[in-house]
Amino acid sequence: MNTIVLASSSPRRRDLLKKYNIKPIIVKPSIEEKINLHESTEQIAMSLAFEKASHVANGFNQGEIIIGADTVVAYKGKILGKPKDEEDAKYMLKLLSDKEHEVITGLSLIKPNSNIKIIDYEKTIVKFRKLDDRKIEKYIKTKEYIDKAGAYGIQGVGGILVEKIYGCYFNVVGLPIYKLDILLERYFDIQLL
Repeated sequence: MNTIVLASSSPRRRDLLKKYNIKPIIVKPSIEEKINLHESTEQIAMSLAFEKASHVANGFNQGEIIIGADTVVAYKGKILGKPKDEEDAKYMLKLLSDKEHEVITGLSLIKPNSNIKIIDYEKTIVKFRKLDDRKIEKYIKTKEYIDKAGAYGIQGVGGILVEKIYGCYFNVVGLPIYKLDILLERYFDIQLL
């Protein structure tokens, strides 16, 4: 089997792959995440995923498969990144309270020294329950919002904030595993299961 390289430092993505007996080489891409406000959220997620995978692919040439992923949270077309501080996190959670937002993960798979460069995305709609200030304060105290796009993690205690989702749950975690399996099978004859 080809060696899988995950162009991400996300422990959530690494742990998801390990569930399928994939022990990826982890390489944190050192790119400056630039967002072009004239692009759609899907284009931004795919562009960042490709940039990560492309950057990491430069260090490999033995038939490895490089996987880049980038997850963005968007509300009414505006990207909500990782909160700068507690106040920023509170603002995001209040904004998302009782509303639907989109979680888009761009995926890029690259095989160095070949013409194989795949770029795709997955979108999930997430509906938050109505949150009062007390619930937001309690969630902020967990510190789980740190380093999470949209200021929450569905796979942790932040799951209590979510009323329902439409689409792939693992996409909201940060890696749409079913879409990755489809792409690996289609382009590399690799199955996760």
